Amino acid sequence: MTKQLRFIIISSIIVNFIITLIPFMQEKKSDKLIEMKGEAMTSKVVKSEKEWKEILTDDQYHVLREKGTERPFTGQYWNFAEKGSFKCAACDQVLFNSDTKFDAGCGWPSFYDVANNKNVTLKDDFSFGMHRIEVMCSNCGGHLGHLFDDGPKPTGQRYCINSVSIKFEKIEKEK
Repeated sequence: MTKQLRFIIISSIIVNFIITLIPFMQEKKSDKLIEMKGEAMTSKVVKSEKEWKEILTDDQYHVLREKGTERPFTGQYWNFAEKGSFKCAACDQVLFNSDTKFDAGCGWPSFYDVANNKNVTLKDDFSFGMHRIEVMCSNCGGHLGHLFDDGPKPTGQRYCINSVSIKFEKIEKEK
């Protein structure tokens, strides 16, 4: 083996090793968010994968159980402005209120806060070679979307949520 080839191989191994370590070496802006929001996940709703497949649509199952993502600008709630609450599509736990929904321009429903901190669980997500914060329903463990720190005041947070993972309940006007 020539010296040049050996140098290229060793260099590529070192570069790949460094790239693998970068997410763990970076200071995580969202560590504080994880401590403040949610609790350790102890799902209260326990179903087999077969049971989930029976009650969820294919799209809901893909997002909620397999941590999938719907395409932007295609979901039912990305451009939706009615007053009410948004519940988990799998277990009906209230997750977000329409008062905190805003247009982030990203193509998914976005909220700057949760309805109740105990109703969501936040978890580090290092999939796809990047660091994000996964948002899950604390009741059934369903994947909802991700949390980013580029939202509006007062929280500065953006809960970027898949439409298929939530369902809307309208607030009835008092007479």
